[in-house]
Amino acid sequence: MRAKWHKEELKNDNWQIVVTEIPYQVLKSRLIEKIAELIINKKIPFLDDVTDESAEDIRVVLVPKNKSIDPELLMEQIFRQTDLENKFSLNMNVLDGGTVPRVMNLKEVLQAFVDHRQEVLVRRSKHRLANIEHRLEVLGGLLIAYLNIDEVIKIIREEDDPKTKMIKRWKLTEVQCEAILNMRLRSLRKLEEIEIRHENKELKEEKEELEKLVASKARQMTAIKKQIKGIYEAFGPGTKLGERRTKVGKAPVGLDIPEDAFIEKEPVTVICSEKGWIRAMKGHLEPDKIAAVSYKEGDGAKFAFHAQTTDKLIVFGTNGKFYTIGADKLPPGRGFGEPVRLMIDLQNEADIVTLNVHDPERKLLLAADDGRGFIVPEKEILSQTKNGKQCLLVKEGVEARICVSVTGDHVAVIGQNRKMLIFKLAEIPEMTRGVGVILQRYKDGGLSDAKTFTLKEGLSWYAGGRERIEKSLKPWIGERAQAGMLPPNGFPRQPKFNGG
Repeated sequence: MRAKWHKEELKNDNWQIVVTEIPYQVLKSRLIEKIAELIINKKIPFLDDVTDESAEDIRVVLVPKNKSIDPELLMEQIFRQTDLENKFSLNMNVLDGGTVPRVMNLKEVLQAFVDHRQEVLVRRSKHRLANIEHRLEVLGGLLIAYLNIDEVIKIIREEDDPKTKMIKRWKLTEVQCEAILNMRLRSLRKLEEIEIRHENKELKEEKEELEKLVASKARQMTAIKKQIKGIYEAFGPGTKLGERRTKVGKAPVGLDIPEDAFIEKEPVTVICSEKGWIRAMKGHLEPDKIAAVSYKEGDGAKFAFHAQTTDKLIVFGTNGKFYTIGADKLPPGRGFGEPVRLMIDLQNEADIVTLNVHDPERKLLLAADDGRGFIVPEKEILSQTKNGKQCLLVKEGVEARICVSVTGDHVAVIGQNRKMLIFKLAEIPEMTRGVGVILQRYKDGGLSDAKTFTLKEGLSWYAGGRERIEKSLKPWIGERAQAGMLPPNGFPRQPKFNGG
């Protein structure tokens, strides 16, 4: 059962929701208390206030915080959390046949109803038959009296016991004799005799029909159908008595409400330090303002990027797990923020590899420091719990090292031994979970960095504060799992494509 409501337009394009009917057996006072409690606890973030303006009719006013919110989505949220929508069960625990209590299903209840109607019909018919037989007996006596009216009058006037005399004379029953003696004088006319004969004929016909009805189950079912049809015609839809005060329709289709539907979209700058303290500064800060952000003593900058409060942030840990954080859940920019580990269950021995905004259309290249990796669609990595979602399986002593977006047609990998290898991106399989395949082999050390790119555009890296591009890459192009060669001249000593 759902409350009835409508959107009421106000001045300056503002609006409010007015509830005019609430479900049966729901206390209005308790309902308003519940809504107010949800507002205080910020369970319905876009609802600002609730007021009771009811008089004779119910009028509960719901005031939204923002006129841009969809009223349908807002009401769907309220329906899910309050008694503006409720359900009640039908417990058909009944007396079967009036004696045995048991729980019936709908078919059994309907059958029991029909059986009861049949029993009532037969009993009522038999009762009517008994009345008809009694009346026919009386009418038979009255007809005898009319045919012998002069003799009847003489017996009544002259005999001391007229009842016994009449019973003996015409073989009447006690009932017939009493009816004759109780007959009024004004009934002694020809018209009355005609009426008695007409009534006697009609009763015999009715008796014949009732006897057929009592003897035939098919006739009983036909009679019950007519009775039910009569009830429908008297109380069905469209009649004055049957007009509903509530609307009966299909069950409401559950709207797929996105999690960010009730989050106000605002620009923020996400900042996370080397030691994992995270915060969200209001607005999209310029690079110089980001550089001026202060950190705790001994800490420094690690991640800084623009986002919206409706975005999901993806954290990839050295344990190979992905964690999801809502940008609206980040602490404000005042102070130094809060440790990421309070928001997600990142183990103490694990560290953050990457932190960025989730893009379901993107694919990521994952790799561990042992040189193994694979490609994963980013839509498959969202975690529903603080415990995260394991994607890259890492053995003991091995850490996840790489998480970069996939673009272009080739991948360049470089090891801690400063040997670089380039091969086709198609050689790396796409998976959602696993150890992956060998990207590069090492005698000493492990994987240091990886980057995807378009071969025709050349391979770029940062060194000395500026970008370098190398297009003559033939010496380093090979197949996956080879050892590679030392990088081109000018490549940074720290084997990183971003200059370390």
